[in-house]
Amino acid sequence: MKIGIILGTRPEIIKLSSIVRKLERLKKLKVDGLNNAHNDINNTNGSIGNINYFIIHTNQHYSENMDKIFFKELNLPSPNYNLNVGSGTHGEQTAKMLEGIEKILIKEKPDVVIVQGDTNTVLAGALASSKLKIKVAHVEAGLRSYDRNMPEEINRVLTDHVCDYLFTPTEIAKENLLKEGIEQEKIFVVGNTIVDATLQNIKIAEERDDIKNFIKTLSNGEDYFLLTIHRAENTDNKERLKNIIKAIGEITKYHNNKIVFPIHPRTENRLKKYNLFDEIKNNKNIKIIEPVGYLEFLMLEKNAKLILTDSGGVQEEACILKVPCITLRDNTERPETINVGSNILVGADIEKIINGIELMLKKERNWKNPFGDGNSGETIVEILLNQNL
Repeated sequence: MKIGIILGTRPEIIKLSSIVRKLERLKKLKVDGLNNAHNDINNTNGSIGNINYFIIHTNQHYSENMDKIFFKELNLPSPNYNLNVGSGTHGEQTAKMLEGIEKILIKEKPDVVIVQGDTNTVLAGALASSKLKIKVAHVEAGLRSYDRNMPEEINRVLTDHVCDYLFTPTEIAKENLLKEGIEQEKIFVVGNTIVDATLQNIKIAEERDDIKNFIKTLSNGEDYFLLTIHRAENTDNKERLKNIIKAIGEITKYHNNKIVFPIHPRTENRLKKYNLFDEIKNNKNIKIIEPVGYLEFLMLEKNAKLILTDSGGVQEEACILKVPCITLRDNTERPETINVGSNILVGADIEKIINGIELMLKKERNWKNPFGDGNSGETIVEILLNQNL
């Protein structure tokens, strides 16, 4: 069996890492080690001795610190193909990806292609594969914000409807797909691979002295809030971004906590464009830092007193790491985090943000992680190996 993996952003690298690791182990098994292979994955169809895979990286959001470093940190093989698409309009990005991905798929002829999430890379990968009559598996299928103003929502809906295997993180996601008329036999509830990555890598991070020293130096041993902003709905809307920045400034007046802000390139660009950057930069209680590696960021999350974010993945990681989360959005495709009490939505409303912080600081960190036991990657590979491709 030949499997193609298409990715293009930091979250995709992270969330597909457990699948890549599993395939790498199987690929390296020699013929005389097939018994071990069968012990590694049970009840397979016998094809594991012939596993092969390749990785296409579209480089959708290429940055040395935000991208390439993750392959090294996660001990993953380098991609076989790099499209170097870079930033651009949705149409430009998707068109370049479709053209590049199609050529590679025609050459490689995989049995199945795996995509993950809701980016332009995911949509392009799914479309190119389905048009070539190649089976498509969508990891993290069925998420819905029900907000078509979000390009991610359009990407995930379209992707789900051309896929052959839909790996949902929860029963809620499965129900979303069933309501849209997708056949039940295509849907597999497997948990979320973000749990695999988080549990595996937080242990590695906690054992690294350089990372522990980084956190200690950054925080000076004091409590801090962690802030991330990158979604277009916030960064490309001047009024929303202005309100969020104002609320962050107000927070520093009432709470004796530093705010650590790893700044996304898109966000920095917009803050400067809207003349808001100095307001953040000149606040002595806000520590702006460059984007950090995945292991450093996990430790930043784990040691934070509170997280403010518009990232879907950070909502999940905060829930897994038992850190209260405030989401700077009007909706979320991760309602499970709301349901268990690890997260609340505050949008870009100044009063809601301030009140949300007061509420979540009182929250007991005893919620149950709704995203699985950390074996999602293994389960996904098992299911694919048992299909007649």
